[in-house]
Amino acid sequence: MEESLSGIVDALTGAVFFKVPVLGVEIELIVLYLAAPMLFFTLWLGFPNIRYVGHAFRVLRDQPREGEAKGDVSQFAALTTALAGTIGLGNIAGVAVALTMGGPGAIFWMFAIGWFAMTVKMAEVTLGLKYRVTDERGHVHGGPMYVLKAVLARKGLPKFGLVLGGCYAFFALFGAIPMVQVNQSFAQVSMVTGMTNGWAYGIGLAFAVSLVTLGGAHWLGEVSKRLTPLKVAVYLSGVAAILILHAGAVPEALVLIWRGAWSGDAAMGGAVGAFVAGMRRAVFASEAGVGSAVMAHSLARTEEPVSEGMVALLEPLLGTMIVCALGGLALVVAGTWDDTGLKGIQITSAAFAQVSGWFPWLLAIVVVLFAYSTLVAWGFYGLQAWGYLFGHGLRAQWSYKVLYVVALPPAAAIDLGHVVDIVDSSFFLMALPNVIALFLCAGELRRDVGDYWRRKGEILKKGLVK
Repeated sequence: MEESLSGIVDALTGAVFFKVPVLGVEIELIVLYLAAPMLFFTLWLGFPNIRYVGHAFRVLRDQPREGEAKGDVSQFAALTTALAGTIGLGNIAGVAVALTMGGPGAIFWMFAIGWFAMTVKMAEVTLGLKYRVTDERGHVHGGPMYVLKAVLARKGLPKFGLVLGGCYAFFALFGAIPMVQVNQSFAQVSMVTGMTNGWAYGIGLAFAVSLVTLGGAHWLGEVSKRLTPLKVAVYLSGVAAILILHAGAVPEALVLIWRGAWSGDAAMGGAVGAFVAGMRRAVFASEAGVGSAVMAHSLARTEEPVSEGMVALLEPLLGTMIVCALGGLALVVAGTWDDTGLKGIQITSAAFAQVSGWFPWLLAIVVVLFAYSTLVAWGFYGLQAWGYLFGHGLRAQWSYKVLYVVALPPAAAIDLGHVVDIVDSSFFLMALPNVIALFLCAGELRRDVGDYWRRKGEILKKGLVK
């Protein structure tokens, strides 16, 4: 029985992460599948990742107050909730992995692909807001499953829409399993601090998560808009300390990153190797095309789907182009990325230790904050998928919340084995129906964006907006 299950999981993982050769380097087909809409929609929508960034910040400044528009949380709270899910442990360990795989040049390509990811975020979130629904208690719900259901029904394929929407929700349920984040965060905290009691860590983390998860969307938004800026600030303060300590090495590191992005030197990972490593990390870090963050943005208090789509532009900008890129630069100037005796977060910990002997403790705090905020956000995503499949009634909601919290403590104390493979595979399977929805709606997306700017222009001409 165990061997059969193992065979099934291995087959699933092999299918999802099937690799194809690209210029002599093997890369997962799912990464290329997610990269394609990044390039297409950047061109199709006229480079919104250049033209609309300033407007996105103005939207946050002038966002509707409570009671002025439909939605459960402010647009800023929706953005920080989405960032809570995307800026996780992968932003710490994943950057180090990209460096060891592709050399410093991977940082350049991670930055560049993150820029293209901004457009996909805008597209999928705009659709999520456009097709979100309101339940009998007045709460809003959204996500790719609702987009697929509505769009395919409009095209005369309601059953196909239900199937694809159901598939997305099903994959999201497994992709949101919390055990992996708990297990990985405890392993990293244990390495840094020497803590050995996994059950104590798991129970403590579960209690902290329950305070938010059981409180609902409003409480999630309130916590996220405070916790997300805090965790990023703490991490970037450590990164800044490394960069200041090695300030003289920064120009050389930037040159190394630039040359590594284009160099054919095999010792530096090669130009193609650097591109592949950077693209893989950017796709994984931003989650653009996976559709997960759409469920958070759908809570936003606005009557303009396009405006929230523009707010979503800021996600890859902040999470990938700033947090990941600066973290990668710090590892390059510290030189720990090239230490063959270190792996993953050990590379980051060694870089932090160069500043002070207690700095790995700062990293431990960062790890807990990143893991906690990700668990809170993904608990909400799982709840939305559960609600789509089983309804948004109080009984259905509480049953999922309790299951989610109870699943946390054991994860810090047991070997997860194939659970990790199932969760990772399910996470990227979410991209299959979501990208289909994006391309099905490409025409209406461009029309909606054009209509949004036309109406904005008319308002400005009338002098109703300064």
